[in-house]
Amino acid sequence: MATNPLLQIEEQYGQSIWMDNLTRNIIESGELKQLIESRGLMGLTSNPSIFEKAIVGNEIYDADIEAGIKAGKSVEEIYESLVFEDIRNACDVFRPIYEKTDGLDGYVSIELPPNIARDTEQSIAEAKRYYREIGRDNVMVKIPGTPEGLAAVEKVIAEGINVNITLLFSVQSYVDTAWAYIRGLEARVKAGKDISKIASVASFFISRIDVKIDEKIDEQLEHVTELNKKAKLEEVKGKVAIANAKIAYQKYKEIIESDAWQALAAKGANPQRLLWASTSTKNPEYSDVLYVDELIGSDTVNTMPPSTIEACADHCQVGGSRIESEVDKAYKLMESLPEVGIDLDAVMKELLEEGIEKFIQPFDSLMKSLEEKVKQLAAA
Repeated sequence: MATNPLLQIEEQYGQSIWMDNLTRNIIESGELKQLIESRGLMGLTSNPSIFEKAIVGNEIYDADIEAGIKAGKSVEEIYESLVFEDIRNACDVFRPIYEKTDGLDGYVSIELPPNIARDTEQSIAEAKRYYREIGRDNVMVKIPGTPEGLAAVEKVIAEGINVNITLLFSVQSYVDTAWAYIRGLEARVKAGKDISKIASVASFFISRIDVKIDEKIDEQLEHVTELNKKAKLEEVKGKVAIANAKIAYQKYKEIIESDAWQALAAKGANPQRLLWASTSTKNPEYSDVLYVDELIGSDTVNTMPPSTIEACADHCQVGGSRIESEVDKAYKLMESLPEVGIDLDAVMKELLEEGIEKFIQPFDSLMKSLEEKVKQLAAA
């Protein structure tokens, strides 16, 4: 029996562990391969924030930047050449897992430019181009779960492209995502094309929900004197994100039991798994593996930053499929939010807008830094 909690989660409970991080250094040093072996990594996700940290101030990219300058490439083209190369190489490292799991795992995700999150047609065009130019079966294109993004998801799935739908916060946003995937597969079946090689995950964000709601609760606690109201507010703190995820998982189970899904499954379709994203704990008062321990469940993925992976390897408490425990309590907690002045719909909309902005800012910052580096290297 595996003693590493990460391996236990995978082997005993059917949850895949992916890493939310990518740099050229970990590929070229062999660290990524070593993490796959020692930590049981089954896939990898990236985003503009990750690439900003990876590329800015890192000399490992200089030779390729200089080659791009000599080839007369624009800053945007140089950026893509750097990122696509890293994604291709990471895909190659994960290829044995992709083959061993028959396409269940072994994926590497790349985000579309975040400034097109509200543009359906451009998202479709860019997803096709990314998939074509990266040229790897085990790449997943990340598209935000905005209404415009979901319209793109449907078309892109119909084209046979693997998709990671990101920035999902509300249960309804997950349900909408699942049905966009189903409609895309149905369109592909109608066109007489194979659906057995298409994979998708729905990236359901976790810790940011507690951060946002805890802030609102703390604001109220500063002014509340009535003990009963105070106790109700305290009861909600740090609990909403996990309760929200438990309800989303119940919706997943309902969807895969539906006639529409069963018809696709009979034709070889792969379920769109829920992927728990944003699972590093932001509040130091909570366990640093809270969003790992409490979200263990079959047919799901947990993508973690390196620090959370190491914390889990050290002290995760693996004890059952927790995503299925105390579901009634989860529903009651969510139903109680209006009583303590929390408008969940408003919070979820706020988080989506902030989420898009949190990807646009590092993307813009990276492009400016890259522009400066191009100028420096061109002048050298």
